[in-house]
Amino acid sequence: MERAVAATAVVTPRGPGTLRGSGAPGVLELRPGAVAWDEDGTITYVGPPEGLGVEAEWLEGRTVAPGFVDCHTHLPFVGWRADEFEARLAGTTYRDQAGGGGIRRSARMLRAASDEEVLDFCRPLLAEMLAHGTTALELKTGYGLSVEAELRQARLARRLASEAPQTCVVTLLACHAVPEGVDRPSWVRAACEELIPAAAAEGLVDAVDVWVEDVAFTLADLEAVAAAAASAGLPLRCHADQLSPSGAAEAAAALGARSADHLNHVSRQGVAALGAGTTAAVLMPTSTLLLRAPPPPVGELLDAGALVALATDCNPGTSPVASMPEAVAIGCALYGLSPNEALVAATANAAWVLGLAPAHGTLAPGARADLVVLEGDAFRHVPYRPGHDPVIRTVIGGEVAWEREGGC
Repeated sequence: MERAVAATAVVTPRGPGTLRGSGAPGVLELRPGAVAWDEDGTITYVGPPEGLGVEAEWLEGRTVAPGFVDCHTHLPFVGWRADEFEARLAGTTYRDQAGGGGIRRSARMLRAASDEEVLDFCRPLLAEMLAHGTTALELKTGYGLSVEAELRQARLARRLASEAPQTCVVTLLACHAVPEGVDRPSWVRAACEELIPAAAAEGLVDAVDVWVEDVAFTLADLEAVAAAAASAGLPLRCHADQLSPSGAAEAAAALGARSADHLNHVSRQGVAALGAGTTAAVLMPTSTLLLRAPPPPVGELLDAGALVALATDCNPGTSPVASMPEAVAIGCALYGLSPNEALVAATANAAWVLGLAPAHGTLAPGARADLVVLEGDAFRHVPYRPGHDPVIRTVIGGEVAWEREGGC
């Protein structure tokens, strides 16, 4: 039996999630609009309410949009690092914290916790994401810092994915930091020759990631990881140009990476490469804000025709944020994205980054009925009120997965 909702506004990106450049021609807005889906949770209709063949729930003054897709998080992890944020406010830099703090500190906390302690820490975060409208997301390793510990973190990610109502994709952040007591070339060899093949053989991960930075890994390491990922049949992603210019964005584009993420210090050559290639520019505005970093040249990326996506970068060190509406709000205020550009970046394009398009990230016949009911009569209300959760209802696969008390 089909079900349907009709609302003051229905907004959705057009197309399969490869919407590029600036402006809003890639957004369909129906005023009023309706969405219907079948008993399997597949959308059967998007259009004016009068075109529905079934009775719809009417949502006056509400906006229906695709569920948010968070394409860059560092779950699973355990423990927070609020003291490091306080220290940065007092003048300590992230590089100053890279020794005993930062990634290695999270690795120690993960190592000291049992599997159930890690899962118990992460479950409320997934619930928070759900309440803020996230219907699909990335889980990522990178806090293991040994072959077996990275595999353990990937297994924990798969366990979380099996429990979560959201669709979850797991990324192996094979090169996040150099483990203590190991030199960088030795760890890169272990990652490429042992870790990536083992994770692929066990079916634990869906992509491979590497952080290129002066405190992390080099362009040559990126090439080595790319080759190992390709041999394992896994797409490549890259943390690029976050703390300093490294040429990682253009290198990632040349390697055909699925995404280059952060980009606070991307070069003009990197902007051009992302505009011309298929590698998405994944932006994390809350990380930029909390690190007090310079924003990436978002206008230049859009003008170059880049495929831009938004994510929370949810992690305990530099972006302890689980809300995609917050990422949208900060993305608009700090980066100058229009509400419709942010909508595309937080849904269709983010789904493409995770390999989930076109089933996720859009409202279209044949897509999965993942949607959110939002306060207000237009999507612009989401970035208009930073810190306020505009989500009233989260629907996944056609079923209500979360609803605010009192409903719509």
